[in-house]
Amino acid sequence: MKKWLILIVFLVVLAISSSMTYEQQSIIPELEHILVNKPFEKQLSVLKIPYWDTVVSVEERGYFKFVEFLIRKFTHFAGFGCIALGIYFVWGKRRFAAGVAIAGTAIIAILDELRQSFTPGRTMSGQDVILDTAGAIVFVGIVVLVRKIFKRQRAR
Repeated sequence: MKKWLILIVFLVVLAISSSMTYEQQSIIPELEHILVNKPFEKQLSVLKIPYWDTVVSVEERGYFKFVEFLIRKFTHFAGFGCIALGIYFVWGKRRFAAGVAIAGTAIIAILDELRQSFTPGRTMSGQDVILDTAGAIVFVGIVVLVRKIFKRQRAR
């Protein structure tokens, strides 16, 4: 039951965040306060990330908007990785748990992007679905790998 509760909490957080406008989610004022000295600006200035039909960079968006972009995309990756783990652990030791978790997360990501498209100022992004699914693959992959390593060590 506890596993279901954790998964439900992740899904509720996702639903709430997808319903918020960009302005409601923006952390730029906090970043301006916390990162007043613009740490790693020179290193971040080298990055140029293709996103939609544009390139996202410090030069293009400015330091704080670029850092926020990186945080938002990392949140996609990690958040959907956690959702995938929730599905994986809820599915339990049944067959294809990793595949079900990854496929289920991809479906949730698609539905989330569709839902998000109805939120003012937000758009649907296939690139976010890919990032979300990549988070699921990495997080579940790490757990599967760690489980296999421990299983081998116990067998010795």
